[in-house]
Amino acid sequence: MNTHRKIYRNLFTICAVALLFTNCTNLDEQVLDEVLGESTSNPAGALAAAYDRLGDGTFVDHSGVFAMQEYTTDVALLPTRGSDWGDGGKWRAMHEFTWASANAVISGNWNMLTNGITRSLTAIQSIEESNNPEKKLFLAEAKGLLAFYTYTTLDLFGQAPSRDPLNPKADLVVLKAETAIDDLILDVEAVLPDLADFGTQSTHHGRFTKQAAYGLLTTMYLNRATLKDRYNASSNFNFAEAAVSGTGTDMDRVIYYSSLLINSGKFSLESNYFKNFSIDNANGSELIFAVSQKIDYIRNGSNSFAYVCVERNQRASPANRGTNAACTTPEFYASWNGNHEDPRFQRSYQYGDGTWFKNDGTTASVPATDIVANSNALPWFHFNAGINVGPQYGPKLISSGKFEMTADNRIKVSPLYMEKSTTTRMDFTPELNFDNPSQAVFAQNQINRGARIFKFEFDPEEGNGSSNVDIPLFRLGGIYTMRAEAYFRKGMNAQALADVNMLRTSRKRESLFGNQPGAAITTIDKEILYKELGFEMYWEMYRRPQMIRFGKFDLAYTAKPLSQPFRRYFPIPQSTIDVTKEFTQNQGYN
Repeated sequence: MNTHRKIYRNLFTICAVALLFTNCTNLDEQVLDEVLGESTSNPAGALAAAYDRLGDGTFVDHSGVFAMQEYTTDVALLPTRGSDWGDGGKWRAMHEFTWASANAVISGNWNMLTNGITRSLTAIQSIEESNNPEKKLFLAEAKGLLAFYTYTTLDLFGQAPSRDPLNPKADLVVLKAETAIDDLILDVEAVLPDLADFGTQSTHHGRFTKQAAYGLLTTMYLNRATLKDRYNASSNFNFAEAAVSGTGTDMDRVIYYSSLLINSGKFSLESNYFKNFSIDNANGSELIFAVSQKIDYIRNGSNSFAYVCVERNQRASPANRGTNAACTTPEFYASWNGNHEDPRFQRSYQYGDGTWFKNDGTTASVPATDIVANSNALPWFHFNAGINVGPQYGPKLISSGKFEMTADNRIKVSPLYMEKSTTTRMDFTPELNFDNPSQAVFAQNQINRGARIFKFEFDPEEGNGSSNVDIPLFRLGGIYTMRAEAYFRKGMNAQALADVNMLRTSRKRESLFGNQPGAAITTIDKEILYKELGFEMYWEMYRRPQMIRFGKFDLAYTAKPLSQPFRRYFPIPQSTIDVTKEFTQNQGYN
């Protein structure tokens, strides 16, 4: 076991299991009325519980924050596919912009995020009242987590609950995004001296370090203008406002904090872009702050960001399958025109004996020498990474529950067909062509439609989305995109272009294409920059804030109508409004 896994395991070992699982599966509006002071006798355990909220659905499941930050954008949608994924219309509503305050995706995320706030406040109280030898460090981490959960809640809902953690009987306070963002920035800057540098004091990318705080501050300063003026009808946000502290403007502070990360020497860009999202990414060089996961540890890791795209007849092992749900829009796919050679678009897989799986019908078989861990010698089939379109190929599952094999015991590669429409070729079409253009609904024989995003590696070890993949929250590539945008908004186009080209040229294609690096571009403007942000950060819970900053969020595209500025925030769940008098409903929602 590598060092960071061992430390993370030890932190949880001392945490009571009952505390870890409190409110994990049955969250409701009572989370706002939890009394601080309970479960505070174990400060390390309370801190572990606050960290645990990052996983268990919140930032690792497609129904979590991902659904609100990606399904509402041009990057992702989850249509109804024949008999699947109707679910009362909750998924379609996210893309069709018809969500209301009773939408289960919205209420579920509100409950998880406010539970994260509550757990962080509980950890702060527990640590403050303790004599733990790591009191100062633990306290700083708990406050960092509190800021992270609170900022995410403010970004999505415009409001967030708060309480004085040292006064168990304190009244609930409702923070408003337009004013709270400044205090939140100051709070994070205040804990910087007490946070550990990444890699010191037993820290790693699963802990809230000084570098995680730099990532959060970069994010908050970049989006500060949109939180202070979220309903601006023209999307003419004031990115040149004087910074909350320090010198210069918000964009100057973005440049300052992002440069601390870029120049730290602690992180480096991966030449294989998809290493950031692979099963072994725990040892990757870009992860600054991430959800650390491991299947054999306390609860199964989750990565439905991969599972949700893979078709049911696409199997990484005989023991698992995908679920044929989400895809990308024709608009986002078209944004890659002229850039299909970019190493971030797609990558073929090479097996140990030199066989390439090209997913084009030319690969007849692959070796069965890669074995799934913790299985009875099940063979592991590797799908290609990136954006997958066109006819799909892979192993067939035969009646014995095993892959179809060749005479020389290799995995046979065959044309694939849709599991729930068995005469429909598995042909992922970039076009969606809904029968009713305003509704994301497919008939059963149309369920093959949509380019699929295989950005995160589909783990073969367990089915239904369980995974060993660590989920990036802040990574170096994203920091470069934020600095490039800040440079651009200051009129420093040469510096913005240099950062964009650093991302493009640092990535390399596979050896099938001679390890060719990505091509530099020679000019930059607002539209080019916007597309480059998408190339680097698609499918990573960053797209909605990008679209808001660039004035794209309200626009119409496939199955998404022209929308009003009030949709830039989600409604407070009606269940919360009904029982918590301190909250009022957001503008535009009944």
